[in-house]
Amino acid sequence: MPNYQKAKFSCYFTYLALSSVFCLPPMLFVTFREMYGISYTLLGTLVLINFCTQLVVDLVFSFFGKYFNIHKTIRIMPLITAAGMTVYALVPMLMPQYAYAGLVAGTFIFSVAAGLSEVLLSPLIAAIPSKTPDRDMSLLHSLYAYGVLTVVLISTVFLQIFGRENWMYLTLGLAVLPIICCVLFCTSTLPPMELSHSTGEQTAKKRTTGLALCALCIFLGGAAENTMTNWISSYLENVLRISKTLCDIIGLALFAVLLGVGRTWYAKRGKNIYRVLVFGMVGAVVCYLVAALSPIAALSLLGCVLTGICTSMLWPGTLILMEERIPGVGVTAYALMAAAGDFGSSVAPQLHGMVVDSVSVSRWASQMGEALSISSEQVGMKLGMLIAALFPLLGVVVLMILKRKLPPR
Repeated sequence: MPNYQKAKFSCYFTYLALSSVFCLPPMLFVTFREMYGISYTLLGTLVLINFCTQLVVDLVFSFFGKYFNIHKTIRIMPLITAAGMTVYALVPMLMPQYAYAGLVAGTFIFSVAAGLSEVLLSPLIAAIPSKTPDRDMSLLHSLYAYGVLTVVLISTVFLQIFGRENWMYLTLGLAVLPIICCVLFCTSTLPPMELSHSTGEQTAKKRTTGLALCALCIFLGGAAENTMTNWISSYLENVLRISKTLCDIIGLALFAVLLGVGRTWYAKRGKNIYRVLVFGMVGAVVCYLVAALSPIAALSLLGCVLTGICTSMLWPGTLILMEERIPGVGVTAYALMAAAGDFGSSVAPQLHGMVVDSVSVSRWASQMGEALSISSEQVGMKLGMLIAALFPLLGVVVLMILKRKLPPR
């Protein structure tokens, strides 16, 4: 039997390295607003471009995956990431008058690679023979969280020492990591991967219903996780008046730690993924409500941070649930799940940005702000968090339906 250990390590390292694509841009939102005068709506649009591009890639693989050489695609995927991050950094540095255009172009390029990673790395791990495939999947996704933590710490130290105005050099430095990923994949033996499988154990209708419910579940889980991921730093800095450095270390870094802890725990000891998903959805609702409504800054901070552990298994857990209850899924099913998760991850942060911008200039927000002794922008931020709580709340309903439609095999 071929030795796939290096391939497994390559998957893990790539998931770790590519986390910079997701967490670095939101950390720079305030910097972009100050340096280039970019509105919250346009900043939210960068997140929308990121995840919508991934969504398109996911859908392309869902319907046209047979036209791709999967192994070659996996190997060139990290180079696309490096190219995108380079454009993201160089255009604002060399042509500041076109800074936003450069950010859009760079975001689009590295988002293509991000979409490919979501479509291909999970089924690649699933294709590697293992006695504990569900725990391998959880470990893979936990490394994303630890990658976020690493990038947050490195970025915070760098920006503190060299200043926010030098953010582009940090981005260029992080672009080296995907190149290492490419070398690892090119020197690894990759297992065969099927695009789809057929099975006689379930009717086509029941299978389609199950995939649709799992897709809806991962949509809501992605929305719950990524609204906080993308806005926690800005929320803490603008609403709780915490310094940028502490926002990143106490806020985003602790969020990432708890995200990783939840996934690592399941990789080591986890079982009954359905209960874990229900707990996560309910916990996320509570955390968003506390973050938005608590008049005590420490409790609001706690609500933001604890969202990490509550949402930690919502994405990978849905993939595990799909594997458990729908037999014979292949790359196509994973692509559909990635598409749904990316759609939720794009809609929710964009909605939050739109709420903040529209509410901040309203008379109602001014009156409410005066009554609460806060600014109208802070009112908009809090309302955005309240709306974000609706996604995991709907997730609980979907899980209840899924339990009835897809009982354990």
